[in-house]
Amino acid sequence: MTYIPYKSRYDTMQYRRCGRSGLLLPAISLGLWHNFGGVDSFENAQAMLRRALDLGITHFDLANNYVPPPGSAKENFGRILHSDFVNHRDELIITTKAGWDMWPGPYGDWGSRKYLLASLDQSLKRMKLEYVDIFYSHRPDPKTPIEETMSALDHAVRSGKALYAGISSYDAKQTEAAASTLRRLGTPCLIHQPKYSMFDRNIEAGVLDVLEKEGIGCIAFCPLAQGLLTNRYLNGIPSDSRVTKPHGFLKKNDVSEKRLAQVRAINELAQSRGQSVAQLALAWVLRDSRMTSALIGASRVEQVEQNVAGLANLRFSSAELAKIAAILVADEHTPK
Repeated sequence: MTYIPYKSRYDTMQYRRCGRSGLLLPAISLGLWHNFGGVDSFENAQAMLRRALDLGITHFDLANNYVPPPGSAKENFGRILHSDFVNHRDELIITTKAGWDMWPGPYGDWGSRKYLLASLDQSLKRMKLEYVDIFYSHRPDPKTPIEETMSALDHAVRSGKALYAGISSYDAKQTEAAASTLRRLGTPCLIHQPKYSMFDRNIEAGVLDVLEKEGIGCIAFCPLAQGLLTNRYLNGIPSDSRVTKPHGFLKKNDVSEKRLAQVRAINELAQSRGQSVAQLALAWVLRDSRMTSALIGASRVEQVEQNVAGLANLRFSSAELAKIAAILVADEHTPK
């Protein structure tokens, strides 16, 4: 059946300005890190992407090596893009990243100009696209000069293969250096994609301040802590958890009894707000005006729907924020 997106898809989604740029992103964006690869159901991936667009999610985030196997998420997304969204490309923000291990040998990892630009070319080929909207350096490379890595992003933009440049997982000092270098090259840094959730608040210790000063947007990945900040773990580890998957990044020792106790306490507060744990966790990430978007993952259409529904209540009272702080106070990932 031919897919036709809802005419009302832009009526309720919230869109936020990305730093000091002219670009708006949906408050909830969809990442294809998990559940869109070659080992996953193509029909389920297609259903999630269709529903996402129907709900006003215009931003789909990928990386060159999204798995498993590496690159297969791009290929599947490309198939869906050209079968369902081909007439709506100008309504979408499609992003990709490079910086992690992708192919054998010395040129298939990190932040060299050769690796980044070859990765971008491969990604465009897999998706059958002429350009992406944002091309990221996926992580800082301690052995490659920042000037080389940023010059690759600048070249991607100037060559028309990307519209904007971004960085991911850079600390405050690295972010300042990247922003300064890109500014000198004439291609401003549009956005930073750091890891951020109730259980990982490291960017509060400097990164967010740098982003505000530089006018750079911020989109948080893992805002639900790989699914820990959901109702799924209230009674322990479910049988179909990411913990049980050999290619998952959530490990069994991440799901400690202390973590589960925190999730249960968060759930009590969420219930008082008429929300799920995930909805409250996303609202908490988006409470900061410096946050442009929260990048969710999903394994079912219902998860996309529920996460977007949480945007109906993004406000917190001072008492609620104090209660959350008390729950998280002993968390080792909370900035000192």
